[in-house]
Amino acid sequence: MQNPVGRRDRPAYDRASLLEVAVVVFNERGYDGTGMEELARRLGLSKSSIYHHVSGKEELLGLAVGRALDALFAVLDEVPDPAATATERLAHVVHGSVEVLAAELPYVTLLLRVRGNSAVEQQALDRRREFDHRVAELVSRAAAEGGVRDDIDPHLISRLLFGTVNSLIEWYRPDGGLPVATLADALTAVLFDGLRAGPGS
Repeated sequence: MQNPVGRRDRPAYDRASLLEVAVVVFNERGYDGTGMEELARRLGLSKSSIYHHVSGKEELLGLAVGRALDALFAVLDEVPDPAATATERLAHVVHGSVEVLAAELPYVTLLLRVRGNSAVEQQALDRRREFDHRVAELVSRAAAEGGVRDDIDPHLISRLLFGTVNSLIEWYRPDGGLPVATLADALTAVLFDGLRAGPGS
């Protein structure tokens, strides 16, 4: 059966694949610098075809940053071992967040560039603050049990931990030959054990 007139060779998109392309364009041009015309051009679709799937670029942004945030909160809510100490849980969250960043790199990159210029962006920032607050609570419990130092403000420790994790978006590439597990193990070891060599090393 032939394609309808005017639709030959036109790419077929569903909501997920449309979002994937939109995130790439948002990261390249900036969300504010991307119009629906540019999205339509990159997708090879008419604007009306895009509106068949979403209400506009703000919904696309909400879907994208929501995907990144949902993955991060899933790691935070995960309890791999009910008997784990707070320190072990904190290390698990850091390790798992590196894995999320690697798996959802374009989406996490976009999330970290959100500045709160719209309702969707403000909601994303509110969820990021909630995540940071919950990590800081975990740091406090880890300090109380003697697993991490207690002479630094827990919120500062949380920011330092995730400032390091988030910096990976600047250089990590999934196709660069560095296994995600190796990266997550190394970063967690450096953050929790430090760089100083032990006696006899």
